[in-house]
Amino acid sequence: MQRIFVIGAGKSSTVLIQYLLDRAEEHDWFVTVGDMSEAAAQRKVNGHSRGDAIFFDVYDDTLRRACIRQADLVVSLLPANMHSPVAKDCIQFGKHFVSASYVNPEMQELDEAAQQQGVILLNECGLDPGIDHMSAMRMINEVKREGGHITCFESYAGGLISPESDTNPWHYKISWNPRNIVLAGQGISKFYWRDSLKIIPYNKLFSRYDILEIPGYGDYEGYPNRDSTRYRSLYELESAHTVVRGTLRKRGYCDAWDVLIKLGLTDENYTVELPKDCTWKTFIDCFLPYEPGMDVQQKFVKYFQLEDAPKIVAQMEWLGLFSDEPIGQEKGTPAGLLQGLLERKWQLEPGDKDMVVMLHKMEFTNNGKDYEAQMSLAVSGEDEVITAMAKTVGLPAGIAARLILTGAIKKAGVIIPVTADIYGPILDELRDGFGIQFIHQLNEVVHD
Repeated sequence: MQRIFVIGAGKSSTVLIQYLLDRAEEHDWFVTVGDMSEAAAQRKVNGHSRGDAIFFDVYDDTLRRACIRQADLVVSLLPANMHSPVAKDCIQFGKHFVSASYVNPEMQELDEAAQQQGVILLNECGLDPGIDHMSAMRMINEVKREGGHITCFESYAGGLISPESDTNPWHYKISWNPRNIVLAGQGISKFYWRDSLKIIPYNKLFSRYDILEIPGYGDYEGYPNRDSTRYRSLYELESAHTVVRGTLRKRGYCDAWDVLIKLGLTDENYTVELPKDCTWKTFIDCFLPYEPGMDVQQKFVKYFQLEDAPKIVAQMEWLGLFSDEPIGQEKGTPAGLLQGLLERKWQLEPGDKDMVVMLHKMEFTNNGKDYEAQMSLAVSGEDEVITAMAKTVGLPAGIAARLILTGAIKKAGVIIPVTADIYGPILDELRDGFGIQFIHQLNEVVHD
């Protein structure tokens, strides 16, 4: 019997755990789910005869090592900064590891030790990163096999809300880690555009978006995401003049979020001590200039020059930023306080469906002709539990776990799914088994 240890029973774990349990009898697996909330883990396992739920604290060294020692493979759904002790234990005990998180420097440092031990540390195998890598590489390699020369590659993805559940003026609800939503885009974004290096600092990012169309779903706002420059070599696009990866939001989101950044509500670098029973109106007033005779909303509109932007003002009003609602905390960082508010206001209601969208755009030449190619993906959730995010994060990780345990993935070390032996079977199973597939468009560019 092979034993799989899943760490984390949060929003993105539902479909992953179900995938593993559904195949446990066939492959002779036993699946243990560990979480700080044992009750949450029990709900995910749901009494399955091939599953178990336990309390798990990643910082309890004795408990962590005991759990990993008993496993054949570990799937970690922890935040990226918590993977390192798990991965180190996997190397020590000769256990394979799968995560959906970006490879950070701490993880990359484990590559040589993992190779020496013959241990697979497969990262970036979820949605973004994950399906984005895999579908991009399949698209890129197919063009190259036909003799094409790629000159431009753009890739965008977003976790959003399905049209039938879009019931607020932000056109957004939370289906994944809320902290990452609040901190999205912090740092700088770098990419190549027409052979020029472009850098967008955080304070300008949400005002530098493009309008992109997803066939059948309308227009979206796309803004550059993190450091796209490394993907020129990772995707073997050294000769492409444009390489950019970005995030998608529905129309009207970015301009409003830009105001929250300028106000200072996404800052997590300091803690605010709040007066007793502090309201949101009082808190927001702390960030605005002194203007006697004006209420908070009037000052807000004047300060950000929103007289001709009623939609943005309505978005802020809907959040309750000008209300007498108590914050309910005595202190916190601005970002932490905002996160608490958004978790209440943007939560998925019973029956709500989220949606994942992805878009790849490519320009290439072949046999003296110029082409534009596009691949798009839209996946809707079933309800507030079986979400599109849970599907698209959990299924690639689950399929990868199966491929590793059956010996189909052999390369040891710190790896991501950019080679055909990994992305091929994962994308095929997503398409054939779960209907998660891309729509392809190809047009020849006719020059006058």
